[in-house]
Amino acid sequence: MRHLPPPPPEFRARLAALPEDPRAAWDALTALATHALSPLQTNALDAALTARFPTPPAFAPAAPVRLALLGSATTEHLAPGLRVAALRRGIPLALWQPDYGQYQAALEGPDPALAEFAPQVVLLALDAHHLAREAASGSVDVLLDRLAGLWARARALGAVVIQQAALPVAPPLLGANEHRLADSPAAFLAAFNAALRARADAEGAHVLALDAEAAQAGLGAWYNPTYWHLAKQEIAPAAAPAYGELVGRLLGAIRGRSAKCLVLDLDNTLWGGVIGDDGMEGIVLGQGSAAGEAYVALQRHARGLAGRGVILAVCSKNDEAVAREPFASHPDMVLREADIACFVANWGPKPDNLRRIARELNIGLDALVFLDDNPMERDLVRRELPMVAVPETSDDPEQSIAALVGGGYFESLSITEEDRERTALYGANRAREALREQTTDLAGYLRGLEMRLIWRGFDAVGMARIVQLINKSNQFNLTTRRYTEEDVRAVMADPAAFGVQLRLLDRFGDNGVIAIVIGRVDAEGDCDIDTWLMSCRVLGRQVEPTTLNLLAARAAALGAKRLVGRYVPTKKNGMVKDHYAKLGFAPVGETPDGGSRSVLELAGFQPAETFIEVVEG
Repeated sequence: MRHLPPPPPEFRARLAALPEDPRAAWDALTALATHALSPLQTNALDAALTARFPTPPAFAPAAPVRLALLGSATTEHLAPGLRVAALRRGIPLALWQPDYGQYQAALEGPDPALAEFAPQVVLLALDAHHLAREAASGSVDVLLDRLAGLWARARALGAVVIQQAALPVAPPLLGANEHRLADSPAAFLAAFNAALRARADAEGAHVLALDAEAAQAGLGAWYNPTYWHLAKQEIAPAAAPAYGELVGRLLGAIRGRSAKCLVLDLDNTLWGGVIGDDGMEGIVLGQGSAAGEAYVALQRHARGLAGRGVILAVCSKNDEAVAREPFASHPDMVLREADIACFVANWGPKPDNLRRIARELNIGLDALVFLDDNPMERDLVRRELPMVAVPETSDDPEQSIAALVGGGYFESLSITEEDRERTALYGANRAREALREQTTDLAGYLRGLEMRLIWRGFDAVGMARIVQLINKSNQFNLTTRRYTEEDVRAVMADPAAFGVQLRLLDRFGDNGVIAIVIGRVDAEGDCDIDTWLMSCRVLGRQVEPTTLNLLAARAAALGAKRLVGRYVPTKKNGMVKDHYAKLGFAPVGETPDGGSRSVLELAGFQPAETFIEVVEG
């Protein structure tokens, strides 16, 4: 985990002197978890964590994840790394494991203890020796059929499924062309891993890619046959923190806690040298040197991230005109200004500029990853903005790529068309802001946008984006309830419920799917607004009252007499505390979780007049 900074010298002392205040103690443990801890340090931190917090605290910044780790070999030694990796992402982790080797019985029973635990995520950690035994009794397809049955049982418990790929631990019997000996354990495991991805995609499961990690780091970094024969530990104890980190990335993606924006320094980060001193002809970039080609490789990697939905920004201590010059004119620049959603170059403190970037992009500071070669700048940002991810790197661009990949900051479970078009969306937003500045009145600005809101019920075509929005949206999200694909399909199948996806278009382009609403109508005629979330980038454009018009019509069509809105507070959604009051709902009291409940009678409801045309499609 070289992407993380080394632990402080006083690591043990800080563990031993945790603050008495529970919140301060939680914050101190979280801060220590953000370092590259050794296995012994990981275990020590976990011991302090579980001693101080036997169960996840209610004040944690995120709701706990209940993870069932179902393994065929010894997995108890993996627990500390899992909890610490989750803590590193601000996620409290509750962990359940069955007795040794009882993974199948736990699901097929199902085990009453597992059912009571009600896992939100089930990780099937089946060791390669166990899987390879299937080579003698059946084909890869037979094995995958059996696993798919277990995945279905896990989903029936309401859990997201993660299936561990097989480590290539079996020694070859034929050699380099082992695939020609199809019944050898090594060939069987390779065939299993090759077929697993497609089957997981078809069944809605996610893959823990241990085989890919072993290919990168070497099998010896993960597997030690001595520990296998001694204690049936397929994952070597030294690799347990790295295993936890891989799982932690997936948990972060499931919970929508992956980063959204890569913020790039310029001098000695995107190119070698200092543009203000060396000029265009003096910076190191492109063919002619190994370093120049490596900087090109880093830019290609950044552009590849942008192509799959990561926002790119620049934060540089430079004169802005000088900093922009390579993007416009250097022949070997891969990144151009059109790739950068927010460009900040000045002589101010970088923490202040990162705050500005988050504000202009309308995302949280915890959505930023800041890449900078300067250790002093990295340390300053870590101290002032601990919620910003700061990979440990240097002026070596290859190390920067390794840090970004190794950190898994942008781990995602799917890719949508909105992801691919995100840079263009932010470019269009800049054009909208330019129109706002040119228009003297709000009504003229809104009319000039020529907006159309296209709505559809939930469907298979939009499934990936629906699930992504529900699990990633934190700020404009009234209840912050999370849904799996199975949950969304249940809404689609419920005759008393409706789910709506809304796409906003205007004269500058397609904003993509920007809002999700889920409602359920009960026998008394109350329509509970289970979920109402919206992308913050369309705030202030009358989307909220237009959505209410649509929501009221959909609820009335199902026989509803009134809408019931709930606000469940989190650390991030304070902006929507008065959402229902602004739309004319009447408050009817507070809820035990500190939230509120509001109602709107449909009998007297008059749809709001807005500048948005509503179209079903």
